[in-house]
Amino acid sequence: MKINPVAFTIFGIEVKWYGILIALGVFLAIFFTEKMAERKNYTEGLYKDISTDVSLFAVLIGVLGARLYYVIFEWEYYSQHLNEIFAIRNGGLAIYGGIIAGGLTIYFFCRKKKVNYWTLLDCIAPGLALAQAIGRWGNYINGEAHGGPTNVPWAILVNGERVHPTFFYESIVNFSIFLFLYFYLSKKQKFDGELISFYMIVYGIARFFIEGMRTDSLYIGVFRVSQLVSLGIIIFGIAIKIIAKSRQKNIK
Repeated sequence: MKINPVAFTIFGIEVKWYGILIALGVFLAIFFTEKMAERKNYTEGLYKDISTDVSLFAVLIGVLGARLYYVIFEWEYYSQHLNEIFAIRNGGLAIYGGIIAGGLTIYFFCRKKKVNYWTLLDCIAPGLALAQAIGRWGNYINGEAHGGPTNVPWAILVNGERVHPTFFYESIVNFSIFLFLYFYLSKKQKFDGELISFYMIVYGIARFFIEGMRTDSLYIGVFRVSQLVSLGIIIFGIAIKIIAKSRQKNIK
């Protein structure tokens, strides 16, 4: 069953489900980031409405980073269709590009505002995972980010062929990460950086294997870009956990 990607039309402008889901994800990410900051009693430089302040920069630059990442690795196509480079409503956002651009933006924001970088990232991690879980359904509606042919009972039909719903696999992983971080780990947190490192390690591992099933991967030679980035994210996450945990022990 094919879903119309256009949710409704207003004043002749098509509003697509893809954009609506991204907007919903961003709203919930901001909401839960603020809730996390409240739980920390606005310590380590955090302050009321910090989630709104940081999102003004991180969301916009993150979306641009996600699009730039995608366009760079699909330049063979976009070099011949320059008018489509900014057609984000049609899909084509690479989450890793958004995470990298957003992470750098948050770093400079924290330096400017004198906020603990790892504390803020811990606040952002649960909401980020939830936003990704929601956003992946936009891929389903657009008929993209799916896997290869399969006969599993939960396969979806794309162009008359039963394929792996890889968007769904990733959505489930991200939603599970959100639940674990927000309702469990955040209440038992032992050091700054624990939540973001958990997110990076678990998401990186899941994305590495899910990417291997996808049919629309971006490549560098024979290597899938997202799998290479996943490995880097996993290693970085492990490094954060080891260093932050060691620093916490030294403080004690």
